[in-house]
Amino acid sequence: MREMLISRSVISPVLILAGMLLTLSSAEVKAVPSFARQTGMPCSTCHVQAFGPLLTSIGRNFKLSGYTDVNPDRTKFIPITGMIRGSFTHTNNGQLGGAADRFGPNNNATIDEASIFYAGRITSKIGAFAQGTYDGVSNTGALDNTDIRFANGADLAGNRLVYGISVNNNPTVQDLWNTTPAWGFPWASSPLAPTPAAGLFIESLGSQVVGATVYTMWNDMLYVEGGGYTSLPRNIQQGIGTFDAGQNRIDGGAPYGRVALQNNWQGHYGAIGSFGMRANANPQRIQGASTDQYTDFGFDATYQYLANPRHILELNATYIREHRDLNASVGLGFAEKRHGSLDVVRVRSGYTFLQTYSLNLAYAQTSGTRDNVIYSPDPIDGSLSGKPNSQAFTVEVSYIPFGKSTSVLSTFANLKLTAQYIHYFQFNGGFRNYDGFSRNAPGNDTVYLNGWMAF
Repeated sequence: MREMLISRSVISPVLILAGMLLTLSSAEVKAVPSFARQTGMPCSTCHVQAFGPLLTSIGRNFKLSGYTDVNPDRTKFIPITGMIRGSFTHTNNGQLGGAADRFGPNNNATIDEASIFYAGRITSKIGAFAQGTYDGVSNTGALDNTDIRFANGADLAGNRLVYGISVNNNPTVQDLWNTTPAWGFPWASSPLAPTPAAGLFIESLGSQVVGATVYTMWNDMLYVEGGGYTSLPRNIQQGIGTFDAGQNRIDGGAPYGRVALQNNWQGHYGAIGSFGMRANANPQRIQGASTDQYTDFGFDATYQYLANPRHILELNATYIREHRDLNASVGLGFAEKRHGSLDVVRVRSGYTFLQTYSLNLAYAQTSGTRDNVIYSPDPIDGSLSGKPNSQAFTVEVSYIPFGKSTSVLSTFANLKLTAQYIHYFQFNGGFRNYDGFSRNAPGNDTVYLNGWMAF
């Protein structure tokens, strides 16, 4: 991994350029009809479930090539599109004081988000997926995930080489696989249900950083990527609606690396890979008190059976370990122990029939070092034991009526209806009275119903 990491002196000019580009453009990668209208292909060509974000091999190559593939008859197409998602949330036990501002303790309906996108080709070698989002829970608008790409191809030793540059604002949003933090399961979850307190540093940076990475895919088999990130200045974050005063700030540059091997054989697809990031950070943006250091290193694997599009099978697995040196946080009283770690395991199996009906089963586990300051007792969100440990099992069923070649609305609109149930075996370090205020882990079990329309 060390060979893939780039020093601050090398990445600084690249990040300055990336920051300039991000003030002009923005993007996120989900299944949006503008991609279908640009290529003339239905959503089911690129997406396993005809909606996304799960990608087929064609979908991965479309993203790898910078979102630039186009039907010759549609070169003048303007790739503007939108989406809206609404939901209903029920938890076993309500949340005293309300699930969020303006919401009741339980059984809440809301507009999760509404977005408008620029999603598609800019030039023959540059493309973007640009998203601005209204959050219906917080009642705010912001720049969402961003991925602007330059991509090109060449022959190397008789084999095809695709190479490119991604400018983005969320580590792993540029990734081709649904095993990394930005695109891992669940693809939609309730914004009004309790969630475990512990989180990885690499997952906390979305829309608050800017980065640039260089990537290559050789012979449709070996993928290598390297680059780095830094925090956006406060005034830019405020301007795009993403500023959070309590968010950690990257001190200097944070190197990022990714490598993966993939293969297709007679309708079977497999990929294995690794990714990682190292960052020095100012806790809660406080400077002059040294820094904390986070090192995140992950392994992932993907299997897809695509030989018969009537019956698609999938299996994803991800393991991420985070090493923490909380020198600054200990000095400021934000943490009890200087050295610690966090381990995250996520496994998902999926079955899709006719790219219309799908069933997903997933298990997620978080464990780590006990810290009675970071994980302290607090109603619902706290931990009596001081441990970050949580375990959950998720069942999700979905129905996608459109997005196929035979659909009336195959390239104009798409809809996904989902029912999701999450059961917690452990929450914030315990099962009974885990928070020190008499709440049990199954009290956070969640039924989440959502309708998701893209147009």
